[in-house]
Amino acid sequence: MNILSNVTNKVIFCKKCVESNQRFMGSIPHKDQPGGFKETASFDKNGVCNSCNYFENKKKINWDEREKELIDILEKYKRKDGYYDVLVPGSGGKDSRFVSHILKSKYNMNPLTCTWSPHLYTDIGWKNFRSWSEMGHDNVLFTPNGLVHRKLTQLAFLNLLHPFQPFVIGQHNLAPRIAIEKKIKLVIYGDSYAERAVGGNVYGQQTNTNNRALFSIKKSDEEIYFGGCHISKLNEYGITKKDLQPYLPLDEEVVDDFKLNVLVLPHYINYNPQTNFYYAKNFTNFLVNPDGRSEGTYTKYSSLDDKIDSLHYYTWFIKTGRGRATEDAAIEVRNGIINRDEAVALVKKYDGEFPKKYFKDILEYLDISESLFFETIDKFRPQHLWSKINNEWFLKEAVWKK
Repeated sequence: MNILSNVTNKVIFCKKCVESNQRFMGSIPHKDQPGGFKETASFDKNGVCNSCNYFENKKKINWDEREKELIDILEKYKRKDGYYDVLVPGSGGKDSRFVSHILKSKYNMNPLTCTWSPHLYTDIGWKNFRSWSEMGHDNVLFTPNGLVHRKLTQLAFLNLLHPFQPFVIGQHNLAPRIAIEKKIKLVIYGDSYAERAVGGNVYGQQTNTNNRALFSIKKSDEEIYFGGCHISKLNEYGITKKDLQPYLPLDEEVVDDFKLNVLVLPHYINYNPQTNFYYAKNFTNFLVNPDGRSEGTYTKYSSLDDKIDSLHYYTWFIKTGRGRATEDAAIEVRNGIINRDEAVALVKKYDGEFPKKYFKDILEYLDISESLFFETIDKFRPQHLWSKINNEWFLKEAVWKK
């Protein structure tokens, strides 16, 4: 397959869905990517993105056989003493609810759930989190040092236009840490990057995340960055290495010695966000966005827990020209829920919507002025994506212009 990857200035849109080659993934705090951005939406010679090809390959999978594989794995980790035998990370949203509920009700596992606290809980997010534990799960809620987390988030916004970077790093490294502390050998996630934008290439042909490099690091901090700042420079902002412990990956040797197994459920069970939503609503009392939809998109059931979520997706749009509606519409095309024409129309209508609902809360949390906010936003608009006409910004390339 001829892959056109690492295309920066030439904007390409998938011929099957609405994804763009400008999509970035991850929050890797590394010297080569201090902003944590890595272009990963690659395309074949026919202009089809990796994820659409991944979904085509999914049609050939024998899901009964995959489920048998899952059952065999679960049997190896199932405990007879009543202790937790699997850890399920999540916020209490539709995906984590689906995973924890089906593991317990169908496969007779005893899951412990864990959560990295949002920056600012929404009312609906807190209700869903509380009702998640009321389904019959124990939960470990980790809330990071508020002063440190706010400062890291502010730095990430100002230096990288990536206000979610500290949250993503902390959330990513929490589950392995909790698993080892609680002596739970198996971690199962309900989300997969392969489903959303990068196909199977990130984790090989499988969507299994059992890759030590994803959540461990050698005993060296020379190459670690947070908020665009080298770890050694954060003391200038009153942040010490001790303050950063919850965010840091575990030592590679610790993870290897423990023999932690980390899996994603979509490798073994064929499901999609919409079916997860209906499952969560029908079996777990999951609540949707009371406003009818989330800012920047047309869906009402994803990323509901944090007031910073809408800003996160808006900064995506500024940096890459594709936002929350693109993400949602692309995966619904791949799952056969809508067609490409419908997806294009939805992207045109909702992508890049300004996060006005919690804007005052966002400014207060970041401790910045409105003028500095917009100055920072405009500073990160790539020249190949944006043009300014009569003091208004316009996308040069958009899927609806093709």
